[in-house]
Amino acid sequence: MRRKFYLAFAIVLLAIALFFTMLHDLRWFTVILIPLVLIGIYDFFQRSHTILRNFPILGHLRFILEFIRPEIQQYFIASDHSERPFDRETRTIIYQRAKNVRDTIAFGSDREFKKPGYEWLLHSLSPKHVSEVEPRILVGGKDCTKPYSASRLNISAMSFGALSANAIMALNNGAKIGNFAQNTGEGGLSEHHLQGGDIIWQIGTGYFGCRDVNGKFSPEEFVKEATRPEVKMIEIKLSQGAKPSHGGILPAAKLTAEIARIRKVPMGQDVLSPAAHTAFNNPEGLLKFVQELRSLSGGKPVGFKLCLGRRSQFLGICKAMLKTGILPDFITVDGAEGGTGAAPLEFANHVGTPLNEGLLFIHNSLMGIGVREHIRIIAAGKIATGFDMIVKMALGADMCNAGRAMMMATGCIQSMQCNTNTCPTGVATQDKRLQRGLVVEEKKHRVAHYHANTLHSFLELIGAMGLSNPSDISPAYVMHRVDTERFKPFIEVFEYLKPGDLLKDSIPENFKYHWDKATSDSF
Repeated sequence: MRRKFYLAFAIVLLAIALFFTMLHDLRWFTVILIPLVLIGIYDFFQRSHTILRNFPILGHLRFILEFIRPEIQQYFIASDHSERPFDRETRTIIYQRAKNVRDTIAFGSDREFKKPGYEWLLHSLSPKHVSEVEPRILVGGKDCTKPYSASRLNISAMSFGALSANAIMALNNGAKIGNFAQNTGEGGLSEHHLQGGDIIWQIGTGYFGCRDVNGKFSPEEFVKEATRPEVKMIEIKLSQGAKPSHGGILPAAKLTAEIARIRKVPMGQDVLSPAAHTAFNNPEGLLKFVQELRSLSGGKPVGFKLCLGRRSQFLGICKAMLKTGILPDFITVDGAEGGTGAAPLEFANHVGTPLNEGLLFIHNSLMGIGVREHIRIIAAGKIATGFDMIVKMALGADMCNAGRAMMMATGCIQSMQCNTNTCPTGVATQDKRLQRGLVVEEKKHRVAHYHANTLHSFLELIGAMGLSNPSDISPAYVMHRVDTERFKPFIEVFEYLKPGDLLKDSIPENFKYHWDKATSDSF
């Protein structure tokens, strides 16, 4: 059967070639038949691909279809709610708000209100106007002498290197216009970040930008960057959601002179980002490092970021807070659903606690030891809309960071090529030709518009709930459908601890095992 098929296929090609030959146009004979014959011969004798060996020429059609499958799926097949990680409806609202065009819908919602997991908030018959709602929050505890008045929505950690220079500049210029902050990610503080927008400087395990020649933390180098007026807060990265407890390596072949200068690493060597810090190795050491950075920075807010893993280890940090009296000014909670330019499949899919569960546990832990009011919690992980922000705050957050949504505001189309250096929109690539397509002067306004419109939506929802301050959101105000017939408010779906619950003789059952295992002198 196969031989007959190929014989027929060859006859058809030959007939086409002969047809053009009869028309006295030998060029078509050369253009069509000879290359196909050569490809067919090569396919038949090559040993790498079984499909091509068994189906010369035709086998290439499979690879072509496989190559364009994501685009076909995205543009012609997927529904508005079926795509991942961000569905079409979410991406559309981001683009509309970034372009500052109409973002309303007609004829009602197409959401399945009876579907388990559907959530909604309870509005008030005495709503507040947007102008009556407080849009900012102060970050800084008792030991912080330079607290920062932060927007409730900021740019999540994304490094120069993972993102292009143009994307970083568009984000920072947008932050400047909209009066919000950009987190640098662990790749160092570059001149692309210093466009006038507020900065949250992230310090990772490689200490890029504040390291000595041996790759250890350097107080002297840290002071040079941390005391810049643009730097408003410092964040110690313990882990990130997409690949927690996983280090990284930038091969020497990919190390440019610019990246080497920014990261303060030597040229010609692989750049290692270890899985763990060397400046400390236990909870007490972490808090002493927080205290050291706060002092070196001149009193700016210092906190840390993590994706929740072993619960006893975070409770060990809580015990260290009680023992040392040192509190971070903020904690950024990343979820396992957080994004990254590149992560091993198993880490992205199966390592780390999802944001909602991690956020609630960390909120409860701080509440349980009686320090919650002194520490701000920032939620980071797949946040795109005002309602996303409401849900995170009902679970315990004070603020939110958006990463991929901000990338989309700069032009990202979710092409899923962040790890290939071929991002077609110039956002997640170091290819100068592709970066050229991202015009900073245009995209900075889209970043600012997306932030302003999303924050406005968030404040409208807060006002609809009858509140004048987002900090007053109660878990009793957000509903969760348990099944097709039953629904409950968050306060009945989830467990919420009261201040000091972990310091009592009777510790809540869900915490007791982890609390007993926790220790302040070891992770």
